Amino acid sequence: MTSSLFEVSGLRKSFGDTTVVDDLSFAIASGECLGVIGPNGAGKTTTVRMCLGLTMPDAGSISYFPGRITGLPGNTNRPLQMPRDALAIKAQLGVVSQIDTLDPDFSCEENLLVYGRYFGMQDAQIRSRIPSLLEFASLTHKAAARPGELSGGMKRRLSLARALVNDPRLLLLDEPTTGLDPQARHLMWERLQVLLQQGKSILLTTHFMDEAERLCSRLLVLDHGRKIAEGRPRDLIRQHLEPDVVEVYGHGALDLLDSPLKSLAARVEKSGETVFFYTQDARPLLEALGRHPQLRTLHRPANLEDLFLKLTGRQIRQDG
Repeated sequence: MTSSLFEVSGLRKSFGDTTVVDDLSFAIASGECLGVIGPNGAGKTTTVRMCLGLTMPDAGSISYFPGRITGLPGNTNRPLQMPRDALAIKAQLGVVSQIDTLDPDFSCEENLLVYGRYFGMQDAQIRSRIPSLLEFASLTHKAAARPGELSGGMKRRLSLARALVNDPRLLLLDEPTTGLDPQARHLMWERLQVLLQQGKSILLTTHFMDEAERLCSRLLVLDHGRKIAEGRPRDLIRQHLEPDVVEVYGHGALDLLDSPLKSLAARVEKSGETVFFYTQDARPLLEALGRHPQLRTLHRPANLEDLFLKLTGRQIRQDG
């Protein structure tokens, strides 16, 4: 990586006897979106909280914005360190958390105005930014509405607009589209793509693999607090998976687990009533399955969901 805007090195965190983040290191370059994926309890949110100075790490370092920083003693050249330089770091961060933190008593305009004041911005400066922020969030027509009058998608877009009030260099987004319907998610993705085109950097945690593939230039896969894979989405798929997947379901699908058809695939897995065949060439398998008309099949290329399930398993995790 060329110039890192943000770097985490050797990060560790335990709660009692449970290690939640275990020797985690990664970096984000300027203009890059790094996605963090992993099952429940993998350490994603704890990592974000440490990056924000909300949870103290047991070990490791968190560095931001190398280069000449104004507003610090001596106009220093060193990177900023969390939590030592928390105020200077947060002045250049935008944050959208999982939980809605909008003030229900304020209108959309007022939410942006009050939030801007937290950064020491003058009212005139904030007010000059509000129209463009509301337009960016497609909320111009809702400027006077309170959050309780907004849909879930509108609230998430307002949270994103609020995170941009200080024109941050880096955005930390913790599952920003959870709970949204498909239309609202797609609109949120469109807005995040615009920010990336403008040169913003984004750290994104998500459970949506299609979201990760659309937005992220690189992915970090966590499990049990450790990094188990890192790289570009398509590169990771090529490294860890066979190119073709055939899903088979319907009456008798599970019988295939003990049939000769297994030899036509490099790997076979079961999830519920569906059997997944992972193969270098699906044609012989599809031809053989054609002799079982009671079965239904779906032939598709391997994707990030397959990668996620191979690396972290198919068993449902409880939140940890």
